[in-house]
Amino acid sequence: MEDKDLIIETTLLAGKIMIENGADMARIDDTLKRIAKNSGVTEPDIFETTTGIMMSIKGANAQVIAIEKRRIDLERIARVNDISRAYQAKTKTLKEVYAYLTTLDQTTPDFKLQWLVLAAGVVGATLEIMYNGSWQDFLPTFVISALGYYLFHVVNTRFKVKFASEFVAALAIGALAVLSVKYGLAKNYSIVIIGSVMPLVPGVPLTNAVRDLLAGHILSGIARAAEALLTAVAIGMGIACVLRFF
Repeated sequence: MEDKDLIIETTLLAGKIMIENGADMARIDDTLKRIAKNSGVTEPDIFETTTGIMMSIKGANAQVIAIEKRRIDLERIARVNDISRAYQAKTKTLKEVYAYLTTLDQTTPDFKLQWLVLAAGVVGATLEIMYNGSWQDFLPTFVISALGYYLFHVVNTRFKVKFASEFVAALAIGALAVLSVKYGLAKNYSIVIIGSVMPLVPGVPLTNAVRDLLAGHILSGIARAAEALLTAVAIGMGIACVLRFF
């Protein structure tokens, strides 16, 4: 068997990266047990939630690692899965896996903000057309969706107040949509709003919540469902405030 403390540290680090980047608990549980079992641990005791992971091995001290942030980054999840399978195939040692995960956790670059904003604009505008909107609303929706996501990113990055970023972004989206119709730039503010808020909708967390519940991870499933619900409420409140007072 490999060094027990190193096994625990590597396993917990892999789980931390996966939870922080939006993986479902079934995938996390499978990956962590793959690392532990291929290190010689026949029955690993691992407990995962959306806020922390605990692991113990007989003859070694139990360790806990906290999860302090959550987002969606499927690339990091795929890389953790790939390195765990490379370890299973004996092409990587445990020390190499730990070094790789440490680098992945600290230095993997994100997409640049301008690309995220552009993608949000494209998503919002194309969905506006899919929802039977008019081509007259296409460009306003693109601009409003991009600006809304930019505001969401700025508030979320600088102030780090959970759900406030969604509320502020939705408030801005609603106001801009109503003003665009008022000044003749768009035709239907309802369709513009619907398309523009789509990049903010918590689709992945809600999907993971259902998947966790079906897989028997009740605690994490309920926690993720509550987080997705509160996010949706924040978006809805932002739009409701605009429609009430404009």
